[in-house]
Amino acid sequence: MVSLENPPLSPEATLRDAVGAIEAMLEGRADVFFALGGNFLSATPDTEVTARALRRCKLTVQVSTKLNRSHLVTGRRALILPCLGRTERDEHEHASRGEQFVTVENSMGVVHRSQGNLAPASEHLRSEVQIVCRLARATLGDGTGVDWDGFASDYDRIRDAIAQVVPGFEDYNVRVRRQGGFVLPNGPRERRFGTPDGKAHFTVHPVPQLELEPGRFWMTTVRSHDQFNTTIYDLNDRYRGIHGHRRVVLVNEDDLRMLGLQAGHKVTLVSHFRGETRSAPSFTLVAYDIPRGSVATYFPEANPLVFLESYADGSRTPTSKAIEVSLHAE
Repeated sequence: MVSLENPPLSPEATLRDAVGAIEAMLEGRADVFFALGGNFLSATPDTEVTARALRRCKLTVQVSTKLNRSHLVTGRRALILPCLGRTERDEHEHASRGEQFVTVENSMGVVHRSQGNLAPASEHLRSEVQIVCRLARATLGDGTGVDWDGFASDYDRIRDAIAQVVPGFEDYNVRVRRQGGFVLPNGPRERRFGTPDGKAHFTVHPVPQLELEPGRFWMTTVRSHDQFNTTIYDLNDRYRGIHGHRRVVLVNEDDLRMLGLQAGHKVTLVSHFRGETRSAPSFTLVAYDIPRGSVATYFPEANPLVFLESYADGSRTPTSKAIEVSLHAE
């Protein structure tokens, strides 16, 4: 609960990235985990450590369209709040302007409408917007100055608010109703940049020299064809010629010979970071055209090998593309 007599700290003081959120849960500084969709446990690094962090919470809440692994690893109390999917019609008794729609941005920076046309799976389902607005009003009350009921009943009001604060979303409700939506500002495409001279400025960084102990490799994680985030639609990866399974490690043939291993055999992968190790068993070796000294595995199967403390400077992005590993025959 948030006390209105003692307003919360500024966003800058309280916001956390994924790594910071896991750290806060581990240290007992975060009591409630609230997820809008997604599969937090499978998507984040250091799977067992993340699971331990979630179990330390007093309450975990999942707003979801379908079940996934994260629903099975909970705090002391857990709630699953089923919600409407984007393929379902979003119409409810309090809607002030009839059937609602949301907007999405594709990988090209195009914002367009997304409106379901299927009957909801249950009359009791609510949209993510409704769930968040009702929870906000119930916990924060009416003293925030935010029209939670208005947002829940008319999504245009949310888009009007976004248009006031996010550059590139001016006239949001008008432009998103046009055929194909609208394109967000993009300096390289438009050949203009927010620099004093209006030109792009490039920064050159030295290439780091990464040293490995003998018998160790740099592991990268990749996604397969027919995969969206942690959702796996098929076990066949036509990108790489892998069929029927995903718990594989791609290794250069010369490296396999150096290790005295053969394609098809199973190994345990062990990752190394600052004197600690993580292990993941039963990975099948696949001979592959990959640079020597490098191996590749699939995300999220290899996430248990990514240390929570291993992340990029600045962005704090987990180093899932550069994990030091060794291979041990089973």
